[in-house]
Amino acid sequence: MYLAVVIDAFSRRVIGWALDRSVEDELTLAALRMALELRRPPAGLVHHDRGSQYASADYTDVLKAHGCDISMSHKASPWENGNCESWMKTLKYEEVYRQEYRDLAEARASLSFFIDKVYNQKRLHSALGYRPPVEFEQTLAASSPKAGGS
Repeated sequence: MYLAVVIDAFSRRVIGWALDRSVEDELTLAALRMALELRRPPAGLVHHDRGSQYASADYTDVLKAHGCDISMSHKASPWENGNCESWMKTLKYEEVYRQEYRDLAEARASLSFFIDKVYNQKRLHSALGYRPPVEFEQTLAASSPKAGGS
């Protein structure tokens, strides 16, 4: 099975993901569409990745259609995608290696629970002041001045 994820680099929140038996373009496109639907970002968002699926014409066309700037690192520069690599390690050690999935549907359900209920809502991050991503975003939103306010 293959997993594609889109992570908000600022809050560490997983905002899009897709799981399937093949690593075709549709896998990464499904994760991207989920992220765009959740966030509805304004033009100028920077999307960073180097993987070939994330550089496909179909994928970059969706990014361009949403006004996203595309950032790609140099070949053999894995440090630039450290947040995602760290997340994958967390996923493997805290979820995948502890489970035996019977089929794709069970794997999707288990990963959905882990991502949405455990990682995004409960897993603490030192970079976020030892708060989980959702709480970090809520705290940030509550402290931001409201549009039109004084």
